[in-house]
Amino acid sequence: MATTLDKQTSDKVSFITYIIPKFAEAYKMNVQNAYFYLKKYGGLAFLDEHWWALHTDNPFWAVRDMFEVCRQNGGYR
Repeated sequence: MATTLDKQTSDKVSFITYIIPKFAEAYKMNVQNAYFYLKKYGGLAFLDEHWWALHTDNPFWAVRDMFEVCRQNGGYR
């Protein structure tokens, strides 16, 4: 029996799978490296916690916020 995601979880997954490639593009990374970078420096945790607010803004600002979180946690990009 297949299970379906509730709408909020589905929206969250959609946003995260949309914004990680945007981050990768902005910082000249491939998507896999962007994922691991975000994971290492707290960007994914930030996305998980704040995706609802981030998805309502321009993607540029969401990517910028993710960059700031990573920089504050030792990221260098």
